[in-house]
This record gives sequence, structure tokens and C-alpha cells, in this order.
Amino acid sequence: MKTRPISSLYKIECYIFKGINRYFERKTLNIFFRTITHMGGATFTISLIIFLLVLTNGSLRGIAIASAISLAISHIPVQILKKFYPRKRPYLTIHNAKYPTNPLADHSFPSGHTTAIFSVIIPFLLYEPSITFLLLPVAISVGISRIYLGLHYPSDVLVGMCLGTIAGIVSYYQFIPLFI
Repeated sequence: MKTRPISSLYKIECYIFKGINRYFERKTLNIFFRTITHMGGATFTISLIIFLLVLTNGSLRGIAIASAISLAISHIPVQILKKFYPRKRPYLTIHNAKYPTNPLADHSFPSGHTTAIFSVIIPFLLYEPSITFLLLPVAISVGISRIYLGLHYPSDVLVGMCLGTIAGIVSYYQFIPLFI
């Protein structure tokens, strides 16, 4: 009985995946998603935080510290989940999935890029909600890019969003009082 609901959810997830991934051949979308996906990568997120830590002071520096802590703690559950729930990437399991050359070969669940970008932006959004209209679309676009590029299922991205958001909230409320 348990397999039927899981099978139904998987079918829905594959339908959503195919709906996004089918546009892989579009030149403009390719440029956008292949660029924005890197905003969730380790090089970008770590460099951004180091930049903010070095060049800011006061409240903004405190938020950057909370963001750095959030990024660090968010990847502990990511690595644990990748180890204990080794899910193959969708380009390996979904027929006719489109993907870039030299795709990632590690496990799919959860999305580390999505986790990273959400863990970095959430402390800033909590401190200054008026910038939500700028940062949230960027973070969501990173998540969608992971599906578009054939590297993650929608649930990988959703869990990454949740992990990054939780880490950001915890970091903000636990560490901001120490630095501001």
C-alpha cells in the first residue's frame, strides 16, 4: 500500500521535471539558467560572504556572519541526506532528460546549490524584508535552474529550500544578538 502514494508522487515530480527541463534547448533560457545556477555554488556563495565580511562593518557585517554560519550549518544535513538517501540524478533515470555535458555524478537529494543560496539570503531577508523582492527571485531561479539543467528533481530543490531557510532562520535568531 505504501508504494502507491510514493509512485504517484514520483509521477507528479517527473511531470514537473519534464515540464521545466523540456525548454533546455532554448538559447536565452540556457544563458540565464547556466549563469544563475552558479550563484548557488560554493565558489560564489563563499566568495560573496568573504567579500561582505571583509568590506562591511556594523549591522551588515553581523548579518554576513550569520549568513556565513547559516551556510556552514546548512550543509551538514545536506551531506548526511546525500549519504543516507542516495538518489540518482534525474538525467540518469528519466528518459529523454536533457542535461549539460559533464553533469554532476554525486547524489541528487537534496540540492546543495538551492540550500546554499537560501541559507545565504535568509538572514539578509529577516534583517531587511524590503530586499525580498530582489533576493527571493534570484534564489528561486537558482532552484529552478537545477531542474532545468536536469540535475535535480523538484523535491530535491524543495528540500534544499527548506534546509537553507531553516538554517538561515536559526542562524539569524541565534547569532545576530551576539553581533548587532
